[in-house]
Amino acid sequence: MRILKKLAIGSLCLFASVAGQQPDPQTQAGKPDDTDVVRITTNLVQIDAVITDKSGKQVTDLTAGDFEILQDGRPQKVMSLSYISTQPNSSGGLPTRAPPSSSPANVPAPTMALRPNQVRRTIALVVDDLGLSFESTAFVRKTLTRFINEQMQPGDLVAIIRTSAGAGALQQFTSDKRQLAAAIDRVRWYPMGRAGLSAFAPLQPDATAETANAISTGGGSSSAQAAANARRMGENAQVEAEDLNDLREQTFTVGTLGALSYVVRGLAQLPGRKSVLLVSDGFQLFSKVGRDAPSIPRNAPSGASIVDTDALSIITNTRVLESLRRLTDEANRSSVVINTMDTRGLQTLTLTASDNTTGLGPTRVRQEVTDREREFFDTQAGLAYIARLTGGLSIQNENDLNMGIQHVLDDLSGYYLVAYRPDESTFDPKSGRPTFHKITIKLNRPGLRVRSRSGFFGVADREAKESRKSGDLATALASPFGAADVRLRLTSLFGNDEQGSILSSVLYIDGHDLTFKDTPDGWHESDIEVLAYTFGANGEVIDSLSRTHKIRARAETYESMIRDGLLYTINVPIKKAGAYQLRIAVRDTASKRVGSATQFVEVPDLARQRLALSGIFVSGLDPKKAAQPATANTRLPAADETADAQASPALRRLRPGMEMHYAYYIYNAKLDVAQHPQLTTQIRLWHDGKLSYEGKAAAYDAGGELDAKRLRAGGRINLSSKAEPGEYVLQVIVTDKLGKQRQDTATQWIDFEIVK
Repeated sequence: MRILKKLAIGSLCLFASVAGQQPDPQTQAGKPDDTDVVRITTNLVQIDAVITDKSGKQVTDLTAGDFEILQDGRPQKVMSLSYISTQPNSSGGLPTRAPPSSSPANVPAPTMALRPNQVRRTIALVVDDLGLSFESTAFVRKTLTRFINEQMQPGDLVAIIRTSAGAGALQQFTSDKRQLAAAIDRVRWYPMGRAGLSAFAPLQPDATAETANAISTGGGSSSAQAAANARRMGENAQVEAEDLNDLREQTFTVGTLGALSYVVRGLAQLPGRKSVLLVSDGFQLFSKVGRDAPSIPRNAPSGASIVDTDALSIITNTRVLESLRRLTDEANRSSVVINTMDTRGLQTLTLTASDNTTGLGPTRVRQEVTDREREFFDTQAGLAYIARLTGGLSIQNENDLNMGIQHVLDDLSGYYLVAYRPDESTFDPKSGRPTFHKITIKLNRPGLRVRSRSGFFGVADREAKESRKSGDLATALASPFGAADVRLRLTSLFGNDEQGSILSSVLYIDGHDLTFKDTPDGWHESDIEVLAYTFGANGEVIDSLSRTHKIRARAETYESMIRDGLLYTINVPIKKAGAYQLRIAVRDTASKRVGSATQFVEVPDLARQRLALSGIFVSGLDPKKAAQPATANTRLPAADETADAQASPALRRLRPGMEMHYAYYIYNAKLDVAQHPQLTTQIRLWHDGKLSYEGKAAAYDAGGELDAKRLRAGGRINLSSKAEPGEYVLQVIVTDKLGKQRQDTATQWIDFEIVK
């Protein structure tokens, strides 16, 4: 905690940073309190379905009489039908655009943590970099950037996840565009994946054939024999290369399906109907589908290819088949719809300028073009089939990828819930391994299209959830969603001193969620396990810890732990600039309850000599105690040392009438000829996404600061005794009058809460 030894204001050791967003799950608009969409029980099967007309618009006025539902080809009686609209009925206090202000034009408004009733859409964008070509990767980066700048709306929670990066790439859903931009920056071509530089490998001269022709032109029987041997060796080498390529493709296909399963398992924790968009150059699931693969009508926005679920029988690779079955069942039970988008767009499938046909005869050229067509249709069919299994869209032959994303967003407007009572044989335990039951929905009204789930395995939800239930720390840590059985709050701080940059974090643990046992000698004991990882910009592990702690307390200390919670600190040296994630999970050993939290921190590159700020330290004090003599505290205040633990830097829950103290560092300020900085500082307060207060830009007084590269700054805000309770954000803006344009302003913000 090197940095903390230098900064003290009043009697405070101020410790905080930009808090990571950990919003509560969304409850779908227009839906009752029960948030289950897909239910699979012994007496009720309920699935979701989307009905569209020929133009792709949703139809919302159907009745139960318009539906026919079949399980394994046998008609079932529709027990209930309802249409669930996810369109908001009102603004719900959504954050709005900032009003005009006196701040510099290039200063962004802070991102507000969304309340549950403010979340409108939950969108997981899964970038299959295991299967993106170099060419497609560039298009995907531009598409995602445009999405967050133009298509992302207030109330959207978004995650951008790469299939190649493992747990380090899995982030919590956020509305923070800075965090999403950092995720996009990490989307790069994966050379070891199953895709090359472009959608198709260019044709190359057949060196073996050229050699054989050269030998045969020499004349004589020996030359002819040598030529035949050369051709045979070439054919064998080609077969071996194709077999190796097939194995490589299957391996990375399983990797893509595994990454999707990973995301789907995390989404199971959120209520309502969730949407995943897999962005990929496609992958092959079937053998020799070729031109018979389903195509997408160009005039149909839904773009959904229909592949019959019996196609499972022609998937010959058992690893791929097992991964697909597992993914389908998990998605259906988690109420997740998987949409897919082919990033290759509309392809000509003919020879291109990059193809070199030297030495290739007409027959060979036609065969190569035919193989290219078959590969294209086969890989499209794989994407279409995954979408079909979960009732999603498959966007294909679309050069405007953002238009494809818009089709998926439009599809989130609502859905039908259809329920029926299954017969006893559906969940018959005597049948041994659970059977996959195919579901088909038909409509009596002509001209409409149905998209629904393909079916389910004959295992009731309760049994399936129990089999997946686990208090495993690693599972909680890897999930992109925080576990909440042990309530945590994580706050991380970027700072820098002479020894380099550091990421310091404090974790608040709610004492009510821990199991304490009384001992005969009057002590109270609890055991907890802590697992933490810090991931770097590319998903690599920067630091980790795994520890078990025995907590012992008695009398007032024990009461303070229960009332005020516990603080746990972690410090990680940072060597490179970039986006970092701290993931931490805590398990109460006795009850097996687990909590987890994730924090995102952007570490600036100070070596570029651009103006930058540390995280903001925030705490609250009672005005009667704020006038005490200043004393420097060099360590974090424990729960029983703080005058008001709720107003501590770890929690930042302040009461009306309190003084809010804040402090931060300014890095890389330019100096004039007199070696003085020419800075101005300004603060903003935001409440429910609206600018509620904006201070005037004030000249910065360096005072007796000795380190011009690291200037201390801060202040005090007197909260009104009539301050409205709720979520707030403090934003600090610093402008350097000596700096270059676009590099002369830096901003940082942190959330806090006003409570009664």
